[in-house]
Amino acid sequence: MHRRGDKMAFQSFQEILKLCEKENWEFWEAVARDDQNERGVPPDEAFEKMRRMWRVMVESSENYDSERRSNSGLVGGDGGRMFRYAQDREPLSGYFMGEVIAQALCMGESNACMRRIVAAPTAGACGVLPAVLIPLWKKEELPEEEIVRALYTAAGIGQVIAARAYIAGASGGCQAEIGTASAMAAGALVQLRGGDGVQITHAAAMALKNLLGLVCDPVAGLVEVPCVKRNVAGAVNALAAADMSLAGIVSQIPPDQVVDAMKEVGDAMDSSLKETGKGGLAATPRGKSVKISCRI
Repeated sequence: MHRRGDKMAFQSFQEILKLCEKENWEFWEAVARDDQNERGVPPDEAFEKMRRMWRVMVESSENYDSERRSNSGLVGGDGGRMFRYAQDREPLSGYFMGEVIAQALCMGESNACMRRIVAAPTAGACGVLPAVLIPLWKKEELPEEEIVRALYTAAGIGQVIAARAYIAGASGGCQAEIGTASAMAAGALVQLRGGDGVQITHAAAMALKNLLGLVCDPVAGLVEVPCVKRNVAGAVNALAAADMSLAGIVSQIPPDQVVDAMKEVGDAMDSSLKETGKGGLAATPRGKSVKISCRI
């Protein structure tokens, strides 16, 4: 662990796992205790703060307005379209996956439309975690306490990635935002399905590996295109990584080394592909015309 002022913070997955083994704690519990220690608050207060974040996620989902559009007009309404499609037809991936996709779109659009969201770990990746948790919570009628524990697991994963690499697109590309969010979501899902700490870290590693090298190329510099739909990719990827880990599949590259590799890839990435809006999709003819029309 390394110090944050006079507090301590996890710097690797291995540190968390060793502490869990030593104290006979679950992954989420080690993270929760670190949070309580860092902020100097009692367990009930810390738990309640995380519960409030969960309720904001649910509230954001419930308050989604399919009639709203972003100021640029680039995004809005797709979440509603996906919900209707999932209800009226049989999605190729099944109804549950259809709802996950719809939730990811709703959250991403809400962010673009300046609605209230929870940055997890960033506003641009805000749709990934609620997209997998809200449908599962509804489908299986999970107790709120279990969801809060899963959020602590997600937070621990994000903490390690932030400590060893980064979570901002401007620093490491979209792999740092959507990739981290997907890793957090994968670990949270494994937690909810009764997986152990090792399975949690391998799910996170596989989710991050699958998005390694993902660039950050926002059209017109806005967190809209392709950001909103990449939340969908992150959510779907998280489900796949969680299921693989729960099936006993592991990442052949140790989880901490996966995070280190993400940092190396991000460091090598050209600046035009790190949130500057100068490369990738932002540099296409359509992307340039949108920038001109938005006068940015």
